[in-house]
Amino acid sequence: MIGKAIAGWIGSRIDKRDGEGGTMGAIVGVATWEVAKRVVPAAFVLGAGAVGAAYLRRKLSTEHGPDTGLGA
Repeated sequence: MIGKAIAGWIGSRIDKRDGEGGTMGAIVGVATWEVAKRVVPAAFVLGAGAVGAAYLRRKLSTEHGPDTGLGA
């Protein structure tokens, strides 16, 4: 609730810079807050998965050593 109020206030202040009303800015601010609450955690999860996959790929490729082609 407080997050919506703050987002609406910030959006309203940004929209008032053009000299007209700030209602549309308040609506956009609240909508942006609602989307961000769902997208940001998902981005963290996907980013952590990508970092983990890269780490495992690098670890598994260096664990066995490079293939020299000598059949050793």
